[in-house]
Amino acid sequence: MSEKIRIKDIAERAGVSVGTVDRVLHNRPNVSKPALERVKRALEEMNYTPNKYASALAYNRSYQFATILPRHEQEAYWDEIEEGFARAEHDRSDFSVKVKTFYYERMNVDSFLEACKECMKCVPDGVVVVPSSLETTRLFTDKLHEKDIPFVMLDSYMPDLNPLSFFGQDSFCSGRFAAKILMLVANHEKEIMLMKQTKNGKVLSKQQDNRESGFRHYMHDHFPEIKIVEIDLPIDLNDDAKGDESGAKGKYDDLLERFFKKHPHIHHGITFNSKAHLVGNFLLQTNRRNVQIMGYDMVSKNAECLRQGSISFLIAQHAYLQGYQSIETLFRAIALKEEVHPINYMPIELLTKENVDFYRRTQL
Repeated sequence: MSEKIRIKDIAERAGVSVGTVDRVLHNRPNVSKPALERVKRALEEMNYTPNKYASALAYNRSYQFATILPRHEQEAYWDEIEEGFARAEHDRSDFSVKVKTFYYERMNVDSFLEACKECMKCVPDGVVVVPSSLETTRLFTDKLHEKDIPFVMLDSYMPDLNPLSFFGQDSFCSGRFAAKILMLVANHEKEIMLMKQTKNGKVLSKQQDNRESGFRHYMHDHFPEIKIVEIDLPIDLNDDAKGDESGAKGKYDDLLERFFKKHPHIHHGITFNSKAHLVGNFLLQTNRRNVQIMGYDMVSKNAECLRQGSISFLIAQHAYLQGYQSIETLFRAIALKEEVHPINYMPIELLTKENVDFYRRTQL
């Protein structure tokens, strides 16, 4: 077995010193070509496989990974991503792995580029990035490529930017799946509510756009007679409320009250972000027990609405695992020199009132 082979054994077989073997195994300089060839031949003959972890520890170096995320509130999807980052940093503490996060405002190009600029100042060994638009993100990833800094993408897959790896759902398939599940309970409806959150009139991520495309594609193919009625709860209302959560909530409630008075026959709805609880809590407070909404992500506010019945289904996407595996992928590629999978689609998991308490969002 290769793990039982000692450096001394290799040195004796190759006819060189132990120090020479050590330099070869750790790719250090000052080894003559004849000695290098003898050591390599001995390694091959002895079927030696190096211990990658021991080799990485032997370098006695630290690894600085940077992450670029949208600014967010607590108990949101991105909060779980950060918990995954922290766990990965802890698990690789023996290798002096450090993770530093930089935040930007969604739909704000200048804010994204400023976060990228600050990220580069820390001279990272690798980066995890939640992208802005393709062209804006390219301004950053081109610099990473120039400096040979590998990066992992979350949320939206942009293959043109040549990331080391991607973690997230197949958003289009996820949208089709959501439509199929929703129609198990809403197939006799004439109208379906589609709740969006936008900023400056734009949906907050390409992922949500792709989910909606998948949803509409399925509905067009199988339920073309059902009308999809949109309602927008702009995230900008938080700005208007000057940080007052109750003020923003009141404005959302006013919008929802007007919507349901105008569309009294709507009994089911869907949203492609983690804010289904905005509608779910409104339905509970106004005692509209004949209306349910479907949403994404196992954040606590959504889970409570699911338990109380105002949310019918949640689609989970293992945000914690995405955060953990993105850091772990950088570590394996950079410290251990391993090949990593370029595309890592997360499972599309369905949560209901009956199984939500058994879902383990932190399971690795």
